[in-house]
Amino acid sequence: MSSNDVLLKFAGLLRESIANNNFIKLSLGNYHGNDEALKNLYIRKVKIKRADMLSFNYRYKTRDIFKNFAVDTGVAKVIQYVSNDFKVGTLFTTDEETVIEHHQKKGILIRSKKNVQAIQVSTAHDKEKKRMIKPAGNTYLHSLKITDADGNVFKNAQDKYKQINQYIEILSSLIKELPTGTIKNVVDMGSGKGYLTFALYDYLHQQLALKAQVTGVEYRGDLVNLCNDIARQADFEQLKFVEGTIEAYEVSKINLLIALHACDTATDDAIYKGIQAGAELIVVAPCCHKQIRREIEQHKVKNDVSFLTKYGIFLERQAEMVTDGIRALILEYFGYKTKVFEFISDAHTPKNVLVVGIKGKEQGAKSKDETLQKIKEAKAYFGIGYHHLERLAGI
Repeated sequence: MSSNDVLLKFAGLLRESIANNNFIKLSLGNYHGNDEALKNLYIRKVKIKRADMLSFNYRYKTRDIFKNFAVDTGVAKVIQYVSNDFKVGTLFTTDEETVIEHHQKKGILIRSKKNVQAIQVSTAHDKEKKRMIKPAGNTYLHSLKITDADGNVFKNAQDKYKQINQYIEILSSLIKELPTGTIKNVVDMGSGKGYLTFALYDYLHQQLALKAQVTGVEYRGDLVNLCNDIARQADFEQLKFVEGTIEAYEVSKINLLIALHACDTATDDAIYKGIQAGAELIVVAPCCHKQIRREIEQHKVKNDVSFLTKYGIFLERQAEMVTDGIRALILEYFGYKTKVFEFISDAHTPKNVLVVGIKGKEQGAKSKDETLQKIKEAKAYFGIGYHHLERLAGI
Protein backbone atom coordinates (compact mmCIF):
# COMPACT_ATOMS: atom_id res chain seq x y z
CA MET A 1 0.00 0.00 0.00
CA SER A 2 1.46 3.36 -1.04
CA SER A 3 1.91 6.22 1.44
CA ASN A 4 -0.89 8.12 -0.29
CA ASP A 5 -3.23 5.14 0.08
CA VAL A 6 -2.34 4.89 3.77
CA LEU A 7 -3.20 8.55 4.30
CA LEU A 8 -6.51 8.14 2.47
CA LYS A 9 -7.34 5.08 4.59
CA PHE A 10 -6.49 6.95 7.81
CA ALA A 11 -8.61 9.92 6.76
CA GLY A 12 -11.49 7.55 6.02
CA LEU A 13 -11.21 5.87 9.44
CA LEU A 14 -11.13 9.26 11.15
CA ARG A 15 -14.18 10.56 9.28
CA GLU A 16 -16.08 7.33 9.87
CA SER A 17 -15.38 7.33 13.61
CA ILE A 18 -16.56 10.95 13.89
CA ALA A 19 -19.72 10.31 11.86
CA ASN A 20 -20.57 7.19 13.90
CA ASN A 21 -19.83 8.88 17.25
CA ASN A 22 -17.07 6.35 17.93
CA PHE A 23 -14.27 8.91 17.96
CA ILE A 24 -12.59 9.49 21.33
CA LYS A 25 -9.41 11.39 20.52
CA LEU A 26 -6.42 11.65 18.20
CA SER A 27 -2.86 12.30 19.33
CA LEU A 28 0.01 13.32 17.06
CA GLY A 29 3.63 13.12 18.19
CA ASN A 30 7.27 12.90 17.13
CA TYR A 31 7.09 16.39 15.64
CA HIS A 32 9.65 17.33 12.94
CA GLY A 33 8.18 20.61 11.68
CA ASN A 34 9.49 24.16 11.66
CA ASP A 35 8.07 25.25 15.03
CA GLU A 36 10.78 24.16 17.45
CA ALA A 37 8.64 24.74 20.55
CA LEU A 38 5.72 22.54 19.44
CA LYS A 39 5.75 19.06 20.95
CA ASN A 40 2.40 17.33 20.42
CA LEU A 41 -1.09 17.87 19.05
CA TYR A 42 -4.19 16.43 20.71
CA ILE A 43 -7.58 16.46 19.00
CA ARG A 44 -11.03 15.67 20.32
CA LYS A 45 -14.58 16.11 19.13
CA VAL A 46 -16.66 18.78 20.84
CA LYS A 47 -20.08 20.36 20.49
CA ILE A 48 -20.05 24.13 20.31
CA LYS A 49 -23.47 25.76 19.99
CA ARG A 50 -24.87 22.33 19.06
CA ALA A 51 -22.48 21.89 16.11
CA ASP A 52 -19.83 19.16 15.91
CA MET A 53 -16.32 20.60 15.87
CA LEU A 54 -12.77 19.32 16.27
CA SER A 55 -10.81 20.92 19.09
CA PHE A 56 -7.04 21.07 18.43
CA ASN A 57 -4.79 21.32 21.50
CA TYR A 58 -1.32 22.39 20.37
CA ARG A 59 0.99 21.34 23.20
CA TYR A 60 4.10 23.50 23.50
CA LYS A 61 6.89 23.25 26.01
CA THR A 62 5.50 25.99 28.24
CA ARG A 63 1.91 26.54 27.07
CA ASP A 64 -1.12 25.07 25.32
CA ILE A 65 -2.98 26.71 22.43
CA PHE A 66 -6.53 25.64 21.54
CA LYS A 67 -8.21 26.10 18.17
CA ASN A 68 -11.56 24.76 16.99
CA PHE A 69 -12.29 23.73 13.40
CA ALA A 70 -15.24 22.38 11.45
CA VAL A 71 -14.96 18.62 11.01
CA ASP A 72 -14.00 18.66 7.31
CA THR A 73 -11.41 21.39 7.85
CA GLY A 74 -10.03 19.57 10.89
CA VAL A 75 -9.67 16.24 9.09
CA ALA A 76 -7.85 17.97 6.22
CA LYS A 77 -5.45 19.58 8.70
CA VAL A 78 -4.80 16.22 10.37
CA ILE A 79 -3.85 14.59 7.07
CA GLN A 80 -1.59 17.51 6.24
CA TYR A 81 0.12 17.20 9.62
CA VAL A 82 0.66 13.44 9.47
CA SER A 83 1.91 13.76 5.89
CA ASN A 84 4.71 16.13 6.83
CA ASP A 85 5.20 17.31 10.41
CA PHE A 86 4.16 14.59 12.85
CA LYS A 87 5.73 11.20 12.37
CA VAL A 88 3.33 9.27 14.64
CA GLY A 89 -0.42 9.52 15.10
CA THR A 90 -2.80 7.42 17.18
CA LEU A 91 -6.55 7.39 16.57
CA PHE A 92 -8.55 6.24 19.59
CA THR A 93 -12.12 5.06 18.99
CA THR A 94 -14.56 3.20 21.21
CA ASP A 95 -13.57 -0.19 19.84
CA GLU A 96 -10.02 0.11 18.43
CA GLU A 97 -6.76 2.05 18.25
CA THR A 98 -5.17 2.87 14.90
CA VAL A 99 -1.56 4.00 14.64
CA ILE A 100 -0.10 5.74 11.60
CA GLU A 101 3.66 6.30 11.52
CA HIS A 102 6.54 7.13 9.23
CA HIS A 103 9.07 4.34 8.68
CA GLN A 104 12.49 5.26 7.40
CA LYS A 105 12.57 2.53 4.75
CA LYS A 106 8.94 1.43 4.32
CA GLY A 107 7.26 4.83 4.10
CA ILE A 108 4.00 5.53 5.99
CA LEU A 109 2.51 2.50 7.74
CA ILE A 110 -0.83 1.92 9.46
CA ARG A 111 -1.91 -0.72 11.98
CA SER A 112 -4.94 -1.25 14.21
CA LYS A 113 -5.80 -3.25 17.30
CA LYS A 114 -9.17 -3.92 18.89
CA ASN A 115 -10.01 -2.65 22.37
CA VAL A 116 -10.78 -5.35 24.88
CA GLN A 117 -13.50 -3.27 26.50
CA ALA A 118 -15.82 -0.70 24.94
CA ILE A 119 -15.17 2.91 25.95
CA GLN A 120 -17.77 5.64 26.46
CA VAL A 121 -17.23 8.83 24.49
CA SER A 122 -18.13 12.38 25.50
CA THR A 123 -18.52 15.29 23.08
CA ALA A 124 -19.21 17.97 25.66
CA HIS A 125 -17.18 21.11 25.09
CA ASP A 126 -16.94 21.59 28.84
CA LYS A 127 -17.89 19.30 31.67
CA GLU A 128 -21.63 19.34 32.13
CA LYS A 129 -22.50 21.80 34.86
CA LYS A 130 -25.35 21.80 37.30
CA ARG A 131 -26.95 25.12 36.56
CA MET A 132 -28.30 26.95 39.59
CA ILE A 133 -31.04 28.57 37.53
CA LYS A 134 -33.11 25.89 35.82
CA PRO A 135 -34.60 26.78 32.44
CA ALA A 136 -37.74 24.68 32.77
CA GLY A 137 -40.70 26.20 34.59
CA ASN A 138 -39.27 29.71 34.87
CA THR A 139 -41.64 31.96 32.95
CA TYR A 140 -39.38 35.01 33.30
CA LEU A 141 -36.71 33.26 31.21
CA HIS A 142 -39.27 32.79 28.46
CA SER A 143 -40.40 36.42 28.74
CA LEU A 144 -36.77 37.55 28.52
CA LYS A 145 -36.37 35.41 25.37
CA ILE A 146 -33.83 33.06 26.99
CA THR A 147 -36.05 29.98 26.58
CA ASP A 148 -38.99 28.86 24.51
CA ALA A 149 -42.38 28.10 26.07
CA ASP A 150 -41.21 24.56 26.93
CA GLY A 151 -38.14 25.74 28.82
CA ASN A 152 -35.56 24.97 26.14
CA VAL A 153 -32.75 27.52 25.98
CA PHE A 154 -32.61 29.23 22.58
CA LYS A 155 -29.42 28.65 20.62
CA ASN A 156 -28.69 32.37 20.41
CA ALA A 157 -29.25 32.77 24.18
CA GLN A 158 -26.91 30.01 25.38
CA ASP A 159 -24.14 32.44 26.31
CA LYS A 160 -26.49 34.75 28.18
CA TYR A 161 -27.98 31.80 30.09
CA LYS A 162 -24.51 30.58 31.08
CA GLN A 163 -23.47 34.09 32.09
CA ILE A 164 -26.54 34.44 34.33
CA ASN A 165 -25.71 31.18 36.04
CA GLN A 166 -22.10 32.09 36.63
CA TYR A 167 -23.09 35.39 38.22
CA ILE A 168 -25.48 33.52 40.52
CA GLU A 169 -22.77 30.99 41.41
CA ILE A 170 -20.42 33.82 42.38
CA LEU A 171 -23.09 35.65 44.39
CA SER A 172 -24.07 32.39 46.06
CA SER A 173 -20.54 31.83 47.36
CA LEU A 174 -20.35 35.42 48.63
CA ILE A 175 -23.76 35.27 50.33
CA LYS A 176 -22.64 32.14 52.18
CA GLU A 177 -19.92 34.21 53.87
CA LEU A 178 -22.61 36.29 55.59
CA PRO A 179 -24.55 35.25 58.71
CA THR A 180 -27.68 33.29 57.90
CA GLY A 181 -30.69 35.50 57.24
CA THR A 182 -28.65 38.62 56.50
CA ILE A 183 -30.07 39.19 53.02
CA LYS A 184 -33.41 40.99 53.37
CA ASN A 185 -33.08 43.96 51.01
CA VAL A 186 -31.29 43.74 47.65
CA VAL A 187 -30.75 46.55 45.15
CA ASP A 188 -29.47 46.01 41.62
CA MET A 189 -28.15 49.39 40.42
CA GLY A 190 -28.44 49.80 36.65
CA SER A 191 -30.48 46.62 36.26
CA GLY A 192 -31.06 47.00 32.50
CA LYS A 193 -33.33 44.30 31.15
CA GLY A 194 -33.20 42.53 34.51
CA TYR A 195 -31.55 39.23 33.54
CA LEU A 196 -29.54 39.02 36.76
CA THR A 197 -32.20 40.70 38.90
CA PHE A 198 -34.81 38.07 38.06
CA ALA A 199 -32.35 35.20 38.45
CA LEU A 200 -31.15 36.47 41.83
CA TYR A 201 -34.73 36.85 43.07
CA ASP A 202 -35.44 33.31 41.86
CA TYR A 203 -32.35 31.98 43.65
CA LEU A 204 -33.00 33.82 46.93
CA HIS A 205 -36.67 32.89 47.12
CA GLN A 206 -36.79 29.41 45.59
CA GLN A 207 -33.46 27.93 46.66
CA LEU A 208 -32.54 29.80 49.84
CA ALA A 209 -36.16 30.40 50.95
CA LEU A 210 -35.28 34.01 51.80
CA LYS A 211 -38.20 36.42 51.54
CA ALA A 212 -35.94 39.25 50.43
CA GLN A 213 -37.19 42.45 48.83
CA VAL A 214 -35.35 42.91 45.52
CA THR A 215 -35.29 46.24 43.66
CA GLY A 216 -33.90 46.98 40.22
CA VAL A 217 -32.90 50.59 39.53
CA GLU A 218 -32.90 51.59 35.85
CA TYR A 219 -33.13 55.01 34.16
CA ARG A 220 -34.76 53.71 30.95
CA GLY A 221 -38.50 53.83 31.55
CA ASP A 222 -39.38 51.30 28.85
CA LEU A 223 -37.17 48.66 30.48
CA VAL A 224 -38.62 49.44 33.92
CA ASN A 225 -42.16 48.90 32.59
CA LEU A 226 -41.14 45.71 30.78
CA CYS A 227 -39.47 44.23 33.85
CA ASN A 228 -42.36 45.09 36.16
CA ASP A 229 -44.76 43.38 33.74
CA ILE A 230 -42.57 40.25 33.68
CA ALA A 231 -42.32 40.28 37.49
CA ARG A 232 -46.13 40.36 37.74
CA GLN A 233 -46.49 37.50 35.25
CA ALA A 234 -43.99 35.44 37.25
CA ASP A 235 -45.76 36.20 40.56
CA PHE A 236 -42.55 37.67 41.97
CA GLU A 237 -44.39 39.76 44.55
CA GLN A 238 -41.30 41.14 46.31
CA LEU A 239 -39.51 42.20 43.14
CA LYS A 240 -39.94 45.69 41.72
CA PHE A 241 -38.16 47.94 39.26
CA VAL A 242 -37.96 51.71 39.70
CA GLU A 243 -37.06 54.39 37.20
CA GLY A 244 -34.14 56.68 38.00
CA THR A 245 -30.39 57.11 38.10
CA ILE A 246 -28.01 55.47 40.53
CA GLU A 247 -26.92 58.87 41.78
CA ALA A 248 -30.48 59.98 42.58
CA TYR A 249 -31.67 56.73 44.19
CA GLU A 250 -32.83 57.32 47.75
CA VAL A 251 -30.77 55.21 50.12
CA SER A 252 -32.50 52.99 52.65
CA LYS A 253 -31.40 49.82 54.40
CA ILE A 254 -29.59 47.61 51.88
CA ASN A 255 -27.99 44.25 52.65
CA LEU A 256 -26.75 43.42 49.15
CA LEU A 257 -25.93 46.01 46.50
CA ILE A 258 -25.05 44.98 42.93
CA ALA A 259 -23.93 47.15 40.04
CA LEU A 260 -22.82 45.37 36.89
CA HIS A 261 -21.19 47.46 34.17
CA ALA A 262 -22.29 50.83 35.49
CA CYS A 263 -20.30 53.17 33.28
CA ASP A 264 -17.33 55.12 34.67
CA THR A 265 -18.22 57.07 37.84
CA ALA A 266 -21.69 55.48 38.04
CA THR A 267 -19.88 52.55 39.64
CA ASP A 268 -18.57 54.96 42.30
CA ASP A 269 -22.11 56.26 42.83
CA ALA A 270 -23.30 52.70 43.39
CA ILE A 271 -20.48 51.83 45.81
CA TYR A 272 -21.15 54.96 47.83
CA LYS A 273 -24.87 54.19 48.01
CA GLY A 274 -23.94 50.80 49.44
CA ILE A 275 -21.57 52.35 51.98
CA GLN A 276 -24.23 54.90 53.02
CA ALA A 277 -26.81 52.15 53.47
CA GLY A 278 -24.41 49.97 55.45
CA ALA A 279 -24.74 47.13 52.95
CA GLU A 280 -23.24 43.89 54.22
CA LEU A 281 -22.21 42.94 50.69
CA ILE A 282 -21.28 45.20 47.75
CA VAL A 283 -20.54 43.63 44.36
CA VAL A 284 -19.65 45.72 41.32
CA ALA A 285 -18.31 44.91 37.86
CA PRO A 286 -16.89 48.26 36.70
CA CYS A 287 -16.47 49.46 33.13
CA CYS A 288 -15.37 52.58 31.19
CA HIS A 289 -12.73 53.90 33.62
CA LYS A 290 -12.63 57.35 32.03
CA GLN A 291 -12.36 59.67 35.02
CA ILE A 292 -9.00 58.41 36.30
CA ARG A 293 -7.61 58.05 32.78
CA ARG A 294 -8.34 61.75 32.17
CA GLU A 295 -6.56 62.63 35.42
CA ILE A 296 -3.48 60.61 34.45
CA GLU A 297 -3.41 62.08 30.94
CA GLN A 298 -3.84 65.62 32.23
CA HIS A 299 -1.00 65.59 34.75
CA LYS A 300 1.47 63.31 32.90
CA VAL A 301 3.52 62.47 36.00
CA LYS A 302 6.81 60.70 35.27
CA ASN A 303 7.12 57.45 37.19
CA ASP A 304 8.50 53.92 36.89
CA VAL A 305 5.72 52.82 34.53
CA SER A 306 5.89 55.79 32.15
CA PHE A 307 7.61 53.62 29.55
CA LEU A 308 4.40 51.57 29.44
CA THR A 309 1.74 54.23 29.79
CA LYS A 310 3.03 56.20 26.80
CA TYR A 311 1.06 53.59 24.83
CA GLY A 312 -2.68 54.16 24.83
CA ILE A 313 -3.70 50.53 25.43
CA PHE A 314 -1.37 50.20 28.44
CA LEU A 315 -2.54 53.55 29.82
CA GLU A 316 -6.13 52.32 29.57
CA ARG A 317 -5.31 49.14 31.47
CA GLN A 318 -3.32 51.08 34.05
CA ALA A 319 -6.24 53.45 34.59
CA GLU A 320 -8.57 50.48 35.11
CA MET A 321 -6.33 48.92 37.75
CA VAL A 322 -5.66 52.19 39.56
CA THR A 323 -9.36 53.13 39.57
CA ASP A 324 -10.45 49.79 41.01
CA GLY A 325 -7.48 49.60 43.38
CA ILE A 326 -8.42 52.92 44.98
CA ARG A 327 -12.06 51.80 45.12
CA ALA A 328 -10.94 48.77 47.11
CA LEU A 329 -8.90 50.97 49.49
CA ILE A 330 -11.89 53.25 50.08
CA LEU A 331 -14.09 50.25 50.85
CA GLU A 332 -11.44 49.08 53.33
CA TYR A 333 -11.45 52.54 54.93
CA PHE A 334 -15.15 52.04 55.65
CA GLY A 335 -14.62 48.63 57.23
CA TYR A 336 -15.09 46.31 54.26
CA LYS A 337 -13.02 43.25 53.56
CA THR A 338 -12.28 43.50 49.84
CA LYS A 339 -11.77 41.09 46.99
CA VAL A 340 -10.87 41.98 43.42
CA PHE A 341 -10.87 39.14 40.95
CA GLU A 342 -11.31 38.44 37.28
CA PHE A 343 -13.70 35.86 36.02
CA ILE A 344 -14.45 34.63 32.57
CA SER A 345 -17.96 33.48 31.89
CA ASP A 346 -18.56 30.57 29.56
CA ALA A 347 -17.49 30.67 25.90
CA HIS A 348 -17.64 33.93 23.97
CA THR A 349 -18.28 36.13 27.00
CA PRO A 350 -15.67 38.85 27.70
CA LYS A 351 -13.59 38.94 30.83
CA ASN A 352 -14.97 40.85 33.79
CA VAL A 353 -13.40 42.23 36.96
CA LEU A 354 -15.47 42.09 40.13
CA VAL A 355 -14.79 44.37 43.07
CA VAL A 356 -16.35 42.91 46.20
CA GLY A 357 -16.74 44.44 49.64
CA ILE A 358 -17.90 42.34 52.61
CA LYS A 359 -18.79 44.36 55.70
CA GLY A 360 -16.50 43.73 58.66
CA LYS A 361 -15.32 45.56 61.73
CA GLU A 362 -14.84 49.30 61.38
CA GLN A 363 -11.20 50.33 61.14
CA GLY A 364 -9.58 52.09 64.06
CA ALA A 365 -8.23 55.61 63.70
CA LYS A 366 -4.67 54.40 63.06
CA SER A 367 -5.73 51.96 60.36
CA LYS A 368 -7.88 54.60 58.71
CA ASP A 369 -4.94 57.01 58.63
CA GLU A 370 -2.76 54.31 57.06
CA THR A 371 -5.40 53.61 54.38
CA LEU A 372 -5.75 57.33 53.61
CA GLN A 373 -1.97 57.57 53.26
CA LYS A 374 -2.00 54.70 50.74
CA ILE A 375 -4.68 56.50 48.72
CA LYS A 376 -2.72 59.75 48.87
CA GLU A 377 0.49 58.07 47.72
CA ALA A 378 -1.27 56.27 44.87
CA LYS A 379 -2.81 59.51 43.65
CA ALA A 380 0.52 61.34 43.79
CA TYR A 381 2.36 58.54 42.00
CA PHE A 382 -0.05 58.48 39.07
CA GLY A 383 -0.82 62.20 38.98
CA ILE A 384 -4.45 61.91 40.10
CA GLY A 385 -6.05 65.06 41.44
CA TYR A 386 -9.12 63.28 42.75
CA HIS A 387 -11.00 59.97 42.62
CA HIS A 388 -14.78 60.32 42.25
CA LEU A 389 -15.59 57.83 45.03
CA GLU A 390 -13.14 59.59 47.33
CA ARG A 391 -14.92 62.89 46.65
CA LEU A 392 -18.36 61.34 47.26
CA ALA A 393 -17.21 59.82 50.55
CA GLY A 394 -15.63 63.09 51.68
CA ILE A 395 -12.32 61.54 52.75
